[in-house]
Amino acid sequence: MLSVLRVHLPSDIPIVGCELVPYVLLRRPDKSHGSDDVPEYRIQSDRKVAICSVHPSEQATLQCLGCVKAKIPVAKSYHCSPKCFSDAWQHHRVLHERAASAVNENGNEDDEMFGGRYNNAAAGAVNATLTTSQPSTNLTNGAAPLYPAAVAQRNGGETWFEVGRSKTYTPTADDIGHVLKFECAVVDAETKLTVGHVNTLLTSRVIPAPSPTPRKLIPVSGVDVQGHMEDGRISSGTFTVLSYNILSDASATNELYSYCPSWALSWPYRRQNLLREIVGYRADIVCLQEVQSDHFEEFFSPELDKHGYQALFKRKTSEVFSGSAQTIDGCATFFRRDRFSHVKKYEVEFNKAAQSLTDALVPSAQKKTALNRLVKDNVALIVVLEAKFSNQGVDNPGKRQLVCVANTHVNVHQDLKDVKLWQVHTLLKGLEKIAASADIPMLVCGDFNSVPGSAPHALLAMGKVDPMSSELAVDPLGILRPATKLTHALPLVSAYSSFARVGLGGLEQHRRRMDPATNEPLFTNCTRDFIGTLDYIFYSADSLTVESLLELLDEDSLRKDTALPSPEWSSDHIALLAEFRCKARIRR
Repeated sequence: MLSVLRVHLPSDIPIVGCELVPYVLLRRPDKSHGSDDVPEYRIQSDRKVAICSVHPSEQATLQCLGCVKAKIPVAKSYHCSPKCFSDAWQHHRVLHERAASAVNENGNEDDEMFGGRYNNAAAGAVNATLTTSQPSTNLTNGAAPLYPAAVAQRNGGETWFEVGRSKTYTPTADDIGHVLKFECAVVDAETKLTVGHVNTLLTSRVIPAPSPTPRKLIPVSGVDVQGHMEDGRISSGTFTVLSYNILSDASATNELYSYCPSWALSWPYRRQNLLREIVGYRADIVCLQEVQSDHFEEFFSPELDKHGYQALFKRKTSEVFSGSAQTIDGCATFFRRDRFSHVKKYEVEFNKAAQSLTDALVPSAQKKTALNRLVKDNVALIVVLEAKFSNQGVDNPGKRQLVCVANTHVNVHQDLKDVKLWQVHTLLKGLEKIAASADIPMLVCGDFNSVPGSAPHALLAMGKVDPMSSELAVDPLGILRPATKLTHALPLVSAYSSFARVGLGGLEQHRRRMDPATNEPLFTNCTRDFIGTLDYIFYSADSLTVESLLELLDEDSLRKDTALPSPEWSSDHIALLAEFRCKARIRR
């Protein structure tokens, strides 16, 4: 007889918008085990309660009356304890200040709730008597029941409502505050009667998906790379480019990111949060790093296809990698079909370049040692696109507007600085060949695992490396000598350096998130043990200008969750996005 041996969920904390799929282990009549999908399922939901706005898996016990008075969304007013409210006050008071500003502008309410400093949880701003039985118009769905009474079930004083009859269930906003109950049973096909006992799972209360404050595009146009105003020459047509290391699931371990709640680190949660974020930027070109092969095929490619994107992918090579082929990550580039068409794709495998290099330079006896150092599986994906939007000026009537976009993830090991620099140099030499074959703007995006001021960053930004750089001292294979060969002729500039240039009035807040010594963001990667900039968008300044940039994040706002990833931001990196305009080309 078929029976259900075990049922469990990947996470017992359900989140709005994140599909729940229980794992079911069956024993077949022949005593073999499997997970074939034959049982019958039922998902039920209990009554709703208030939940804490800071710790969404906890039930609320108090409410901030200042929020209620200021008409701040009621969900943000709930806290699970006085300590929770006190600890959150630094960030919570911002809601009050914004509401007070709006009230003062309208001039139709007094602002006594918002004056002065918060002192304690009983200072008149908190209602500490909230209970689960307290009626609240904000927590009910009106007089009509949420689900038909015909499928309500009362057990031990609790009322359950049936909300689904399939193996998968995606909680909605109506489920927030509810406990979900999964029932799994084998049913006789003829009699329709349950065979054996019903397996039941109870979840924690459904929590809302965290909703970080949207990042805005900040205009920076009108400034050239020296910080001077442009001469007013404008061509039509702008486009946006996003670069984002999304943190592969294989790397998102509880050991590395123990400060992040396990439910927020789970792939079912992170993939939905990442998709929401990426789609929200509405970028014309999207360059993602650390995209696992299975996640590209099964999730990102089909999901972004629904939003009008065509997808290209280059998986890392696997000479070093020892895990499953499906979990090898790589670089994925997406572009909007209504904005661009695909012209050509180049794949750069640094392992192949390493083989060629050792064949040419290294004696046979040392080849194995050299390859062990150079072969690291890193790749780059280069895509040539043709713009469908107009960029026709008087000097180039009818000319095709091509754009070359490189997407890469450079080796991470800090003790292999020679390998990092060699990989970046190899990529740039390949891009030089493409640039020589066509008059084409260049974009170089990715996670370079190199901080501003390092040799790889200097090579990208300055076109050369200081021969006296200490990073050139470690070169056991002699691949960096002579240092004079470490050059390129591409006129590359870091897009985010536009924030740091002189003459940009009103951008002080954004400049404070920049490092004045390097003209790069203070950080693009923020974990408990490291904070710094590793990600860049470089562009060819002779053919493109930066129109606007996605605002950077503030470290203090991230540290409230210790670091990245967090429930709000699902990678340990932040996304970078720049809007570009093609320059009208000057005839040479």
